[in-house]
Amino acid sequence: MKTELLKIARRDFLVGLAAAGPLVRSAAAADQPFNQVRSMMRLFVSDVEDKPWFNDREMWPAYFSMLAAQRFNRFQLALGIGYDFLREVTDCYFVFAYPFLLTVPGYNVRAVGLPDAERDRNLETLKYISEQAVAHGLHFQLGLWMHGYEWANSPHANYTIEGLTAQTHGPYCRDALAALLRACPAISGVTFRVHGESGVAEGSYDFWKTVFDGVVRSGRKLEIDMHAKGIDQKMIDVALATGMPVKVSPKFWAEHMGMPYHQTAIREQEMPHGERTGLMALSTGTRSFTRYSYADLLREDRKYGVLHRVWPGTQRMLLWGDPLTAAAYSRAFAICGSDGAEIMEPLSFKGRRGSGKPGGRCGYADASLNPRWDWQKYLHTYRVWGQALYDPDARTNSQGAEKALESASRILPMITSTHGPSAANNTYWPEMYTAQPMVDARKNNPYTDTPSPKTFGNASPFDPQMFSTVNGFADELVKGERSGKYSPVEVAQWLEDLAQTAATQLAQTAAQKTAQETPQFRRLAIDIGIQAALGRFFAARFRSGVLYGIHERTGDRAALEEALKMYRHARDIWAQMAESARGVYVSDLTVGEQPWLRGHWLDRLPAIDSDIADMAAKLESPAPAPQQGSAKSAIAAALGRPSRGVLNCSHKPAAFRRAAALPIELTAPATASARLSVRLWYRHLDQAERFEVVDLARQGSVHGAAIPPGYTDSPFPLQYYFEIRQGPEQVWLYPGFDANRANQPYFVVRPA
Repeated sequence: MKTELLKIARRDFLVGLAAAGPLVRSAAAADQPFNQVRSMMRLFVSDVEDKPWFNDREMWPAYFSMLAAQRFNRFQLALGIGYDFLREVTDCYFVFAYPFLLTVPGYNVRAVGLPDAERDRNLETLKYISEQAVAHGLHFQLGLWMHGYEWANSPHANYTIEGLTAQTHGPYCRDALAALLRACPAISGVTFRVHGESGVAEGSYDFWKTVFDGVVRSGRKLEIDMHAKGIDQKMIDVALATGMPVKVSPKFWAEHMGMPYHQTAIREQEMPHGERTGLMALSTGTRSFTRYSYADLLREDRKYGVLHRVWPGTQRMLLWGDPLTAAAYSRAFAICGSDGAEIMEPLSFKGRRGSGKPGGRCGYADASLNPRWDWQKYLHTYRVWGQALYDPDARTNSQGAEKALESASRILPMITSTHGPSAANNTYWPEMYTAQPMVDARKNNPYTDTPSPKTFGNASPFDPQMFSTVNGFADELVKGERSGKYSPVEVAQWLEDLAQTAATQLAQTAAQKTAQETPQFRRLAIDIGIQAALGRFFAARFRSGVLYGIHERTGDRAALEEALKMYRHARDIWAQMAESARGVYVSDLTVGEQPWLRGHWLDRLPAIDSDIADMAAKLESPAPAPQQGSAKSAIAAALGRPSRGVLNCSHKPAAFRRAAALPIELTAPATASARLSVRLWYRHLDQAERFEVVDLARQGSVHGAAIPPGYTDSPFPLQYYFEIRQGPEQVWLYPGFDANRANQPYFVVRPA
């Protein structure tokens, strides 16, 4: 039987490969994939929207055949991820998964109202899905993201759990897990959320030791994968003590999709806090820096694998697919021997927290745009991710509108990286952005994890080491001294260029009159248009925000007038885009129950209009006395097309010996070297740390310093970059970003 399944898997793989589009493989990838783990994660979060695909036995072979053809080798089916906290729960299906799948001898635990026949059918379906995954050559990972069983303040829950007590909770989970793994022998690993959002207080090591014993009692070797938020070495040791292979899976760019490199630094809000107590004692306290990136997990002496997970906050509905940046992501996921990546697939969290609606997960009001299965809309996305994860040096020959999609696909991750009012995807949805006020911080908005006053100008980038805030750059312009960080005006120019390129390429494709009437082309054209408009909208808003910041600092009326003009321009872009989406997408797209997690682009206009009215009212107020100096040059910079130019430097990174000084040298152009000052920014590859900085000494065209031996005596690799200054306003970062912004803007070196 196993031989026949392998034959079928190989046949399906080859059939899918033939349909996948042209790919030229590099010689290096002929025998060895670049990333060991290339995983796709599908989430069950909605009784209404997810039961149909869960139970569709025609879908699963086609879906797994597609994943295999695109070179994915791992699949996670995630249960219990519909809620972060067990309060105000309405849709409980699979939230505490065990009683939705099986009965456990010795325990009278059940989901109230769930028929026994449906429970038994769920187990048979899970067994079928896992067997289909294995038949197609995929490692099947079961995600059990919730282990709490008591819903707080939830009078409208559709199912509740009865039959458990605090004393039987751990043993039941252990025995239920062991029974589930024995019933589904094709399951090869289990993913656990082990921080407080699992419903179990952080620091409950004995509970997790008991649960992990269920993996041991299954009688076979399985992977234990722990979501990294709040994790500490004691928790890792509990998993390692089982003797099972262990992975820890941190988020990549918080709960979003950022630019294709790991953040140089994390926001101040995520830096370590003091001791805390309660449900989230670690992840809001001393281990808060584990929430939204690789934290301190990349130690050279680690005994666990690291798998980077791309969370679905930035882009949920619109198409994505850019081979250039996908290749850069692929290289980033392998950082310092990491195992690879897991992509939370398109439409993740669709219908979450009781917001599910019938009528198709893709959200189209125009039914002719719906594919048979929702994932078929995103075939190009799967192809780009899968092929790049396998071989980032492969050349993918995109054609037609897919070329326009490449430029459009870089827009939203760039916005997310450079403007991060909230790290939580439950709050920040840049694809259907709820405007953070620019003027009045008292106005209601969802962004709680953002600096005060909570205005657009104060919002931190997700990489505050590389990018400046809107208000921070306004300070630089007024003072006439640049920090070297990439500014919101530079980002605005990048976005404008990407939007223009995408629109031009799409227009050229449409002019060729090829396949414009097919659903595939129409879906591409619609989503490219929306993304291009989002790029232009945020570009205009960044410029407006900087201009408003100049006005706040100088009292200059012209700066306020230009800020208002640019803001109204942004509003016009949004309104035209929203109108174009009317009748294409339904009026209530839902990825959650809150108003900022559902609705339509048209619904976001009132908040924008209200903010514009507040700014306009400033023109009617008595003007403050202007500060000394002119804002004219600052205004011109905010409205201009910035360019740093190119400074041709060279540096050769090298491995280091622990507890030995690491010499660092940068060679600058001989004609400019005497006019340059160079600083080295460095730290361990540990995001709980802040950067050290040292000035480099110059000898001719070579600028040098050494990282001291006490600093290299560490289990961590080193990360560094150079700040090169020529006067107060001419600053470069090296290596910085290349022309495509598809590279790592710093160096990483490891011990020899």
